[in-house]
Amino acid sequence: MPSIARSLLCLLIAFAALPAFAHSTEHMGGGFVAGFMHPLLGPDHVVAMVAVGLWGAFLGAPALWVLPVVFPLVMAMGGVLGVLGVPLPGVEVGIALSAVLLGGMVAFAVRPPLWVAGLLVAVFAVFHGHAHGTELPHESSPLVYSLGFVVATGMLHLAGIGFGALVRSPAGRVAVRAVGGAISVIGLFFLQGAM
Repeated sequence: MPSIARSLLCLLIAFAALPAFAHSTEHMGGGFVAGFMHPLLGPDHVVAMVAVGLWGAFLGAPALWVLPVVFPLVMAMGGVLGVLGVPLPGVEVGIALSAVLLGGMVAFAVRPPLWVAGLLVAVFAVFHGHAHGTELPHESSPLVYSLGFVVATGMLHLAGIGFGALVRSPAGRVAVRAVGGAISVIGLFFLQGAM
């Protein structure tokens, strides 16, 4: 396994050992910074959002840009549901499953039609958005907070795309699939904790 893949795998495994901190931005007050930090402080969110970028890169154009655009747009809609207090059962399970399945798509080189990939990403985006929306600090502007978590999400997608660009070489393809597998395994740990 290439050293970069080994390093990333170690980092992903370290995330699995941490509890989900995605809901601990209260001390940051409100606004853009709290929204921006929300997804970054939750390893369950981080691995799933990186997986979206990885899968997009693995599938190539147009999925390369469609999946990372669909996710934050639909996530923002899920965030609105959370802000409005609309109940959504199984949010933590949905978030954990997003890591399991999206990582698995990369690991097993699954290439569905674009609309299927987009639908799968959109469904999981609702769960991530709802979690962000329900944790909106009381003093926050929902719009500014949402802008923060959408920007952070986009950056995590770009990180996945950046690593996913390694698929152009045979060794890079193996590394990307290995990271997808690691994300899926980490998602199983999150799923166990969510049930």
